[in-house]
Amino acid sequence: MSGHSKWSQIKHKKKIVDAKRGGLFTKILKEITVAARLGGGDPGGNARLRTAILKAKSVNMPGDNIDRAVKKGTGELPGVTYEDATYEGYAPGGVAVLVEVTTDNKTRTVAEIRNIFVKAGGQMGETGCVSWVFNRKGEITVGKDSVTEDELMEMALDAGAEDMDSTGEYYAITTPPEALEPVRSALEAKGVKVESAEVNMAPLNTVKVDSEETAKKVLKLMETMEDQEDVQKVHANFDIPDEILEKVAG
Repeated sequence: MSGHSKWSQIKHKKKIVDAKRGGLFTKILKEITVAARLGGGDPGGNARLRTAILKAKSVNMPGDNIDRAVKKGTGELPGVTYEDATYEGYAPGGVAVLVEVTTDNKTRTVAEIRNIFVKAGGQMGETGCVSWVFNRKGEITVGKDSVTEDELMEMALDAGAEDMDSTGEYYAITTPPEALEPVRSALEAKGVKVESAEVNMAPLNTVKVDSEETAKKVLKLMETMEDQEDVQKVHANFDIPDEILEKVAG
């Protein structure tokens, strides 16, 4: 499993998401609005919207908030016009970083993203400089107390998953992007509790970071980038050994 996936699971374990719920709500509402604008307000025929709504429900977002965001996207209610953008660059140690944003002001956002790269000792690059390192994949996370590894592997593969890995307290199931929802639905139909399910950019290769100092700088960049209000997701190809990751992320 990539270092970024392990980092995501450490954050989940520490409940960083809950500590920053206000900011998380804003990010999810933006995603719902954009998804509805691009693909319509019916989650049954809009996979991106369906995934965003499921994420909203997983953090107990009120239904009224979700409905308003959908209606703003479809134009039934007035609202800010958001658009997607992707920025690329490098963290310390030559780690590739791909940043997905949803913004109402690209000029402001690109300046802030560039500043985060520079302050962390990295640099922002041109479009295409690192995107080739990543491939879109569905990723489903399941707690190990929910099901045995063999049972989960069989269920996941039968439903269309590609692979499954085990680390810490979680199993991570990889799927083609289009199979994310069918696999998630199949698992939940059999009583498996899904912790998270979303499409991410999986690295095709990784950069090993075996220096504590560099690891701290890389994770600081990740945290700062993820806290930026317009950022939806940050993907990276670092591979930090578990013993260093646990120490610097503790």
